[in-house]
Amino acid sequence: MSSQPSRPPFIIASASVPENSHQYPNSAEYTGHQRAIGKAAGLLKIGVNLVRLPSGTRSSWPHAEEKEEEFVYVLEGEVEAWIDGFVHPMRSGDFAAFPAGTGICHCFINNGAREALLLVGGDASRPDNRIYYPLHPQRRHDLPTSEWWEDVPEHAMGAHDGMPDVLRRREGN
Repeated sequence: MSSQPSRPPFIIASASVPENSHQYPNSAEYTGHQRAIGKAAGLLKIGVNLVRLPSGTRSSWPHAEEKEEEFVYVLEGEVEAWIDGFVHPMRSGDFAAFPAGTGICHCFINNGAREALLLVGGDASRPDNRIYYPLHPQRRHDLPTSEWWEDVPEHAMGAHDGMPDVLRRREGN
């Protein structure tokens, strides 16, 4: 009778992966709490993250990626997908995809009363990728020139400011 082999390192418990929060330079806002589960399991070319969005938070500042594809799948709760200045409700089971190079600017906002849980993924960070923040042009000064996407495809932009309601009220906008 053989003994059970030990669990391979590419099978992980997501709860054991440290959770990190992101804060942009010169901002007091923290965006979603993230567990880099793909990296913890050994993925090198694909980024897979669990993102926990408490009420009144957003996943990131609105942005578009030149060479990195991204996706978001709502596991639990409800969020608003901010797409080029317009918001679209999403709930558990909904999926959004952002092909590289399209210039579709996006983020996910939780204005609901409950926490939301997202599965977020796409290409792992690429050194040749450039990024664009339509509502935060000051980010251009925080990034090396080679990382700012200057010639992003133009899209009609809606009026929504990309902020969670609570943050907007706090900042008096």
